[in-house]
Formats: sequence, structure tokens, C-alpha cells
Amino acid sequence: MVEYGTIYLVATPIGNLDDITFRAIEVLKSVDLIAAEDTRQSLKLLNHFEISKPLISYHRHNEDVRSEVLINKVKDGQSIAIITDAGTPGISDPGEEIVKEAIKQGINIVPIPGACALINALICSGLDTKEFTFYGFLPLNKKLRKAKIEDIKNEEKTVIIYEAPHRIMETLSEFKKELGDRNVVLAKELTKIHEEFIRGTISEVMEKVNPKGEFILMIQGEKVEKENELNNLTLEEHYTYYERQGLDKKEIIKKIAKDRNVSKNEIYQQFI
Repeated sequence: MVEYGTIYLVATPIGNLDDITFRAIEVLKSVDLIAAEDTRQSLKLLNHFEISKPLISYHRHNEDVRSEVLINKVKDGQSIAIITDAGTPGISDPGEEIVKEAIKQGINIVPIPGACALINALICSGLDTKEFTFYGFLPLNKKLRKAKIEDIKNEEKTVIIYEAPHRIMETLSEFKKELGDRNVVLAKELTKIHEEFIRGTISEVMEKVNPKGEFILMIQGEKVEKENELNNLTLEEHYTYYERQGLDKKEIIKKIAKDRNVSKNEIYQQFI
């Protein structure tokens, strides 16, 4: 009986080739076959590190059919590395389907960690990193797109999306119309020569951005936005805001303290 091979999900650099890991290079050198989103693009990476392995294309348009082919090769004992043009397979890139099928077939899947654009953008954003929601690329279909933007409008966590250069200005304009002039951060060309972070309101960012390159848009959560608005009020105005909602004094003081990140006793003393 032939022992199954292994599927490796190998993260590759998102720009700077020096960001590849030693382990990723070792795995790419050891596998029998490399399944790449764009074989021409991946060949540049492999040639740079003097890696010579058979390549097979594995992208969004052939993922269903090609997954079956790759699974059969692994069942015949071959080990395969899945790579995308840049970043981590399965995150807004091919990889998800073959993982699902491999799990059904009892095939071992091993992650080889490395660059992930959304995480690197988030940690330098200055927005809340404790909780966030990733939407990938927004749908092009108008109805589906509108529904997603409505979800984003009410999202309390930091929102992260990917966007193409030719659509970034239109997307920012859509968000301004639907979300108001929310605080955002635009990460551009991460790890490349022209890497840039543009921070400010949507209006301010639209004035500064040059719509060329790869973009990651991060939007401040609705909860933080609301808290910032409340904290710009005087204590009396803040109190009145909750009083109009029918809350009693004890509950109002508790909420104000939470909004302003201070002790309840400190707020209580202000209203004695």
C-alpha cells in the first residue's frame, strides 16, 4: 500500500524576496511538485533561490478540477507545495478547496508560515488590533456589494479589505457615502520600495492617495467611532445622551466610565 504524501501550504513574500523563511525554501526544495497560482510569477521566485521543481498551475479558474488531480498525486505518495503569487495560500487566494478535500481524504496538511499582507498592514495601522474582521475583496455584483458595505457600516471591529488600484478611489467614495467620513488607513505596496501608510478620514486619504500599486484598506470600527464621538462631549452632554435612552443614574455612570476608560468612582464624584 502506497503511503500518502503531504500537502504543504507555503507562504511566499508579498514583495521583498528576503522575507521568505528558511523553512519555506527547504520545503520547496524537498517536494515532488509545486502547485502555483501563476507559474510564470512563481518561476521568478524559484529561480532566485535556485529551486528547480516541476510546476503545475493552480488558480481560481481551475481550482475545482486541479484539486482532484493534485489529491490523486498525493495519494500516490507525492508531496506537493501550494504557493500563490504572494502571501499565504487560502487567504483571498487559491488553497481553501484543496484543504477541504484533503481533510475528507485523510491527507496530512502542513502550514509553512510567512508573509500575510492583511496582518502586516494591521499591525502598523494604529487601529484596534485586538479584534478585526477581514472581508477580502468586495464583490463586484452591485447587490452583493451593497450588502457587504452595509455589514461593514455596522461592524464594531476594525475592518480589513483588499482592493485593486483601478477601483480604490471608487471604493473610498462608496464608503464615505455609506459610512460617513470614517477614520481609515490605507496600506500601499507593503514590503516594496514605495511602501506607504496613509492615515486619516476618508476625505483626507482620498486627497493623498496615488491610485497605483497594491492596496489594503482598514476601516475603524463603528464602536470606536461612536466612542470617540461621545468622548468629545462634555460629561454633562455625555450623561444627557444616556439619560435620553431611559437609563438610570447608576447605569449611566457605568457606561460613561467604560466609554472614557476610567473608574466608575471618578465619574460618580463628578455628579455628586
